[in-house]
Amino acid sequence: MDSMELGSKSDAFLRHGRTWSCATGLPSDVVVNVGEMSFHLHKFPLLSRSGVMEKLIAEASDSEDGCVIGLPDIPGGDKTFELVAKFCYGVKLELTAANVVYLRCAAQHLEMTDEYGGSNLVSRTENFLNQFVLRSWKASLRALETCDDDSILLSAEVLRIPSRCIEAMAAMACSDPSIFGWSITENVLGTGDQSNGPRFDWWYEDATSLNLSFYKKLISAMEVKGMKQEIIAGSLTCYAKRYLPSLYGRSDSRSMSTTTLSEEDQRLLIEEIDSLLPTQKGIVPTKFLFNLMKSARILQAKATCIANLERRAGAHLDQATLEDLLIPNASHSTEGLYDVDSVNQILEHFLTMDQIVGDEDDQLLESPSLTPIILVGKLIDGYLAEVASDVNLKLPKFQSLAAAIPEYARPLDDGLYRAIDIYLKSHPWLVESDREALCRLMICQKLSLEGCTHAAQNERLPLRTIIQILFFEQLQFRTSVSGCFLTSGSSSQQLQNENSENRARALKENQTLKVSMESMRMRVAELERECSNMRVEIGKLSKSKGGSKTLTTKWGSVSKKLSSRFKFQMCSTKEGFVSNGNRA
Repeated sequence: MDSMELGSKSDAFLRHGRTWSCATGLPSDVVVNVGEMSFHLHKFPLLSRSGVMEKLIAEASDSEDGCVIGLPDIPGGDKTFELVAKFCYGVKLELTAANVVYLRCAAQHLEMTDEYGGSNLVSRTENFLNQFVLRSWKASLRALETCDDDSILLSAEVLRIPSRCIEAMAAMACSDPSIFGWSITENVLGTGDQSNGPRFDWWYEDATSLNLSFYKKLISAMEVKGMKQEIIAGSLTCYAKRYLPSLYGRSDSRSMSTTTLSEEDQRLLIEEIDSLLPTQKGIVPTKFLFNLMKSARILQAKATCIANLERRAGAHLDQATLEDLLIPNASHSTEGLYDVDSVNQILEHFLTMDQIVGDEDDQLLESPSLTPIILVGKLIDGYLAEVASDVNLKLPKFQSLAAAIPEYARPLDDGLYRAIDIYLKSHPWLVESDREALCRLMICQKLSLEGCTHAAQNERLPLRTIIQILFFEQLQFRTSVSGCFLTSGSSSQQLQNENSENRARALKENQTLKVSMESMRMRVAELERECSNMRVEIGKLSKSKGGSKTLTTKWGSVSKKLSSRFKFQMCSTKEGFVSNGNRA
């Protein structure tokens, strides 16, 4: 039920400029001034319904100027009193979620209780609130929005109307949306299609219409009722995007209406959202956290707020992108385009948390994963390369951030070398000592072969660094070549293990063969010397008398000697080889 009708008479109220009158055929006997409007009415309908009007009319009736009373403090002002007057006259009046809070507060202010007529305005508006408004999300939201009016806020707080609306909305948001049927799926979501099941973010955009004070109370009430932290984080993200234009890009602006706030209000909003965000990692989107921190720095939020957001960002650093780290320098100094100090703080928070996680893993006898820290090392190297071209970036800041990454977080230093090279190119005025100090940040042994090749030809690097790189380049080349030979010799480690025994046996056989061949070479040389001596003797014998017979005798003995020796050597070598082969 969206509305309820009060009264049955036709509307007889007429307005002339700033004057209202009731055309009943009777002259007016009382004038009620509310703000800049004057109501020319009749005493009886008013005093019969309101205790306050009864007292004021009694006090003003003795005045010589006629009965004129003023209601400067009535909640809702002249527009609300117009509705109250119509109710007193029994004129048709539509009670809705948009005006029920005004009428409830005005009725309370004028003491329009059942003591001054049955079914008076206090009981009628209270019944409508309880029976209809607080049972509908849309009606509760609309009633709560009207409480933001300064003219009724205090009265509404006294009657606990805002807190009652917030409690009702929190209960509906924390419950299963399907139990509310069409009132949620059609009216709130704008669709009757439930094929994909109920959505738990159906209330996000509605909640963004609340002011910050009511929104905070709504979120707190939801937390008390057990709302999941992921859902609360989603609502906070949606609320922030509406009022903080810097949090989203052009692609998001088409789907999200924005409301312009002053810088002071935006700063206050950021500080409040920071206090409401869940602390668990992985619940709040990483990009949202970094954008919120950027806005906090630009708007110069409290130092505690910025520090807290930096801690949150540090916990999500391994999920961040290079764009997230490009934080504009909010100061007016000439220290660079980007806030390197803030990135350094975020990195310190990440390393601290990573150390804590590592200690916990050690206690559990598990090896901590190096994936997050390696991702962060690569991210920081990319960030250094991005900011290195800034001519106003001081060397100590560059060095401090580059040195903050542990050595084990960089499997290769190619990314760091690239950043150093860009910095040297953008800062050609650096002296040799500063160049050497900068190059000492990288470990030459951790440059890839391609990196070494490029660095060895880089004229911007100091000579000492180039020499070191050349040395390690040669070392890497030798290691690479050796690795190729080892790899080609065996297709797998298993094959190497299977053939190790065969290789050892072959090596032993080759060694035995080498020894035998060396022994044979020495004996052949000895035979050649003996043959030479024999030729000399034969020459001498041929010249002597009776040489023919003697020559025949000598040659037979020498031939037999050579034959027996050569046969012995060959048999000895062959037997050794065969015996070794049999043992193999």
